[in-house]
Amino acid sequence: MLVDPHQYQCQLDDKLAALRTSFAELELPPLTVFPSPPLHFRMRAEFRIWHEGEHSHYAMMPRGGGKPQPICGFDIGSPAIQAAMPQLLEAIHSHPILRHRLYAVEFLTTRDGQVLVTLIYHKQLGDDWLAAASAVRSQQGIDLIGRSRKQKLVVGRDHVVETFQVDQRQLSYQQVESGFTQPNAAVNEAMLNWAVSVSSGSNDSDLLELYCGNGNFTLALAANFRRVLATEVAKISVASALHNIALNNTDNIALVRMSSEEFTEAWNGVRPFRRLRDIDLASYRFSTIFVDPPRAGLDPNTLELARRFKQILYISCNPLTLRDNLTALADTHRIEKFAVFDQFPYTHHLECGALLVRR
Repeated sequence: MLVDPHQYQCQLDDKLAALRTSFAELELPPLTVFPSPPLHFRMRAEFRIWHEGEHSHYAMMPRGGGKPQPICGFDIGSPAIQAAMPQLLEAIHSHPILRHRLYAVEFLTTRDGQVLVTLIYHKQLGDDWLAAASAVRSQQGIDLIGRSRKQKLVVGRDHVVETFQVDQRQLSYQQVESGFTQPNAAVNEAMLNWAVSVSSGSNDSDLLELYCGNGNFTLALAANFRRVLATEVAKISVASALHNIALNNTDNIALVRMSSEEFTEAWNGVRPFRRLRDIDLASYRFSTIFVDPPRAGLDPNTLELARRFKQILYISCNPLTLRDNLTALADTHRIEKFAVFDQFPYTHHLECGALLVRR
């Protein structure tokens, strides 16, 4: 990855041009573009640890495979990552038990400087590791997790708490180690505010959200709707979402652990689910469905479900599957708003948002 902040706008312009070409057959409204800070935007990072004699280095795997390449800096990393990297490496060299058979390191940080570091090993960890990790935590003020096969040791917290300013509200989110979080905090904040802006005026109706994760969009959108019914399948994300709902004192969200395919079956009356026994689906007045699916996009059954809604709010991490899904929905919905979020500068990836309204 070539990181040159002077070339950032040119690279973004190239991605936007490619997007317009790819979506040429769709009737796109004018694009709203949310750029990223050109440096220090990434809140989480993963590195291999490369050992050479008495020294260890951070390393990254080259694209296409091969020998890990040692790195001496990480300009796209958050200020907290940049500050923690050399300090942690010094601690690893000072405590042989931390260095021995250390394979990889993961950083999870926040904009206010919280740091959680996961050290991944090819060995079992014991009390001597805990003692050394506790000493590092006392010296550096960072939380540590040690992982090896079927083992997880926590020194401090296993999460950080990030805060976003959304439509004059401050929302706090527990972000758990190994759980999915948006890597670019500034762009995520822009995504939340855009989603809230384009879905305003729906206070007398309800929202269905699929793939809610840790409640990232759920909490932001809840203020725009009478009630929200959110679904998520990953246990760790469900636990974080429930925690975040309570943390933000939000009382109009119901969360169900189930996949989008399962919810579609329940909605269609194909089969009942015990997980919905406390949910009265008939009492909801849904106007809008919000989806933020995996890279594969929406499956055919979920697409058919989405057609039933007056509005479809779609966040996508894969423009190609988004294009295919929007093409499939074009006979019933038109694209009212379209936004581009440069979540991953200096790569070909783009995050997109679309508001579709029934024709």
